Amino acid sequence: MYMPVLELPPVRDLAACCAPITREPISEDSAEKFARSLKALADPARLRIVSMVAAHADAEACVCDLQQPLGLSQPTVSHHLKVLTDAGFLSRSKRGTWAYYTLVPGSLDSIAGLLATV
Repeated sequence: MYMPVLELPPVRDLAACCAPITREPISEDSAEKFARSLKALADPARLRIVSMVAAHADAEACVCDLQQPLGLSQPTVSHHLKVLTDAGFLSRSKRGTWAYYTLVPGSLDSIAGLLATV
């Protein structure tokens, strides 16, 4: 089953705290914050999970929807989902025995804004 890759829209009118690194140096605190966020995304499986969740029907998915396309075990997928949730990229809602994940609106904007050169 083909899942399209998540494409980030250009981010405009960024707040001063989120100015692209090509315009001005970022503070030590901001660098640490962005490094934690980038670290959470810096795994091929996690990048695919973000893309799959965003592209899934109703923009939400459970572990059972992700295991087979990723070719990973349930505990491994759950670990990646926890890392992405703890980093603020995904939110989790429990329904019965299943947990469903959705992309937090705007969660990728600060990363996209940091890297933008516009």
